[in-house]
Amino acid sequence: MENLDYKTLSIEKLNEELVLAEANHQDLRYKHNVSALQNPNELVIAKRNIARIKTELRARELDGSTEGRERIVKRRRLQKSKK
Repeated sequence: MENLDYKTLSIEKLNEELVLAEANHQDLRYKHNVSALQNPNELVIAKRNIARIKTELRARELDGSTEGRERIVKRRRLQKSKK
């Protein structure tokens, strides 16, 4: 599906959409390897949709959890200090 508002979907529906989006991306890759796609940007769009879904799932995973946020901040500070 395109142009979905992923913020309104439930976690179960997001997981279903992720499976469908990954299958669609895999199918597009196979088709592109066999013969050129009419619109190669479909591959880019499919990858972006997968990224959007994964981002929303991760945001919900961290929502309300300060522990996850604290780990991220510590990791970023450590990376900055190494540079």
